[in-house]
Amino acid sequence: MAPVIIAGGGIGGLVLALMLHRRGIACQVLEAAPSVRPLGVGINILPHAVRELADLDLLDALDTISIRTRTLTYMTQRGQTIWQEPRGCYAGHAVPQISAHRGRLQSLLWQTAQARLGAGAVRADARVIGAAQDAASVTVAVRTAGGETGAVTGDTLIGADGIHSTLRAALLGDDRLVRWNGIQMWRGAVDWPAFGSGDEMIIAGDATAKLVFYPIAPGSEPDRRLTNWVVYARIADAGTPPPGRESWSARGAFAEFAPLIEGFALPMVDIPALAGVTADIFRYPMCDRDPLPVWTQGRITLLGDAAHSMYPVGSNGASQAILDARCLADCLAAQDGPTALAQYEAERRPATTAIVHSNRIGGPERVIDLIAARAPAGFGRLDTIATQEELAAIVRGYANLAGFAAPPAAITIDAPR
Repeated sequence: MAPVIIAGGGIGGLVLALMLHRRGIACQVLEAAPSVRPLGVGINILPHAVRELADLDLLDALDTISIRTRTLTYMTQRGQTIWQEPRGCYAGHAVPQISAHRGRLQSLLWQTAQARLGAGAVRADARVIGAAQDAASVTVAVRTAGGETGAVTGDTLIGADGIHSTLRAALLGDDRLVRWNGIQMWRGAVDWPAFGSGDEMIIAGDATAKLVFYPIAPGSEPDRRLTNWVVYARIADAGTPPPGRESWSARGAFAEFAPLIEGFALPMVDIPALAGVTADIFRYPMCDRDPLPVWTQGRITLLGDAAHSMYPVGSNGASQAILDARCLADCLAAQDGPTALAQYEAERRPATTAIVHSNRIGGPERVIDLIAARAPAGFGRLDTIATQEELAAIVRGYANLAGFAAPPAAITIDAPR
């Protein structure tokens, strides 16, 4: 049988390859980059997606490069707790929530896919530039960085080639542009003294700017962690053309956002000091695309950001790509190509469309906006500003929507009074 061709060797594409291999389905991964390098900074994988990685026997390897997240806390910019909850295993899930360096995770998946499928099945420097299909197969045109061209024939073609997907454009013609909400993000990761229990995630802010920080790997010493941080703020009106192409490697500078964090006073970390000593600061606009009315044409479909790029709130982008991969692998194992792709789209497109829309209004981080609007100078008692039911409707409501809600009996809340 002709292989399933996967355009893109990112997290979603590589997980799909490993899942197809586990089911005895031949596949070929074509990655555009000449080599896979550990680019990017922090990423969270939620328990419903970690479960899929555990089923691929990757949990032990993940533990060597990542942190099992214990708690998530939403705070004001001055360190007052709005909401705190356990995560992953600490919330009753059978598997953890993990925080990792995106590039290290991709490298782990790449190396695992090469070892299990064979190096010839996982190719770098193979950019997909076009595709044609008939009733029996799909033929993919490929070009190297040096300009050499070739063709690969397969049973189906999966476009897992990111927010700037070539296949998405080829399928849809004049696709709608990348949509910017006017928020600029600055990100970095630095070896830093552990705070709290060494495995906590904090999201804090006000109506002007927000901060996310959490450990993503062991540090240089036992009491240190590789700590990921993100500062983001609105700098333009929604709908303004993006200031540049979204990229994991565009460089920024501390001076660009230093004024935005002057008012932050968090007890567990000196944010200006943390960001100020970070050697590599990355800057990119918070972008997504409008949800698509269709992902699939015959033997070709989309996966991950190519299908449903979403704002990076709620820690859901990579997790949803992994869930795409599981669904698609199951469908391809059960039915022939076009039927399998249609079934996959019918299941995954509505679910991810709902998350895209929720992320556009802030996802679970709306609890910070709610308190900032009602108590911009802080509060004495949180229950005079918002009820636990209001806050739970936002945070747990999002978890239910995205499919990773913890078992109800296992949840405990540290509710400030």
